[in-house]
Amino acid sequence: MACGKLKKYLDDNNVPYVTITHSQAFTAQQVAASAHIKGKEMAKTVIIKINDKLTMAVLPATFHVDFHLLKEVTGNEDVVLAHESEFKEIFEDCELGAMPPFGNLYNMEVYVAQSLTEDVEIAFNAGTHSELIRMNYSDFERLVQPKILKFSVL
Repeated sequence: MACGKLKKYLDDNNVPYVTITHSQAFTAQQVAASAHIKGKEMAKTVIIKINDKLTMAVLPATFHVDFHLLKEVTGNEDVVLAHESEFKEIFEDCELGAMPPFGNLYNMEVYVAQSLTEDVEIAFNAGTHSELIRMNYSDFERLVQPKILKFSVL
């Protein structure tokens, strides 16, 4: 079942969304294929550390984080991929690897790849490996208030 915290937040903010159940998948591209969603519209959440502070990087499933670019746009040399053991307790209401891109619900700063902002709608893991939420990108941006940066590449 999808993350209750996320659904409550969306409902409390009167955001229209659709919940999509799909066969179990573990990578963002597998999820997109399973749910018949374009990989560019599937937002994946990558947990990174910037100066030892856990942060979310959100980008299209078909892209990957360019750490050199991310260091450049954030002005920080200490930018690395976080290890699951460093954040699994923060997302105790989610299956590991299926965290929704709502860092504001977990006291995390959120960086969104410029390439994701081009989509009218996005879909993302809803806290499980078998459920997605699809919603307007503009509602996501309004609720999360991410920093929009260019850090993803194909």
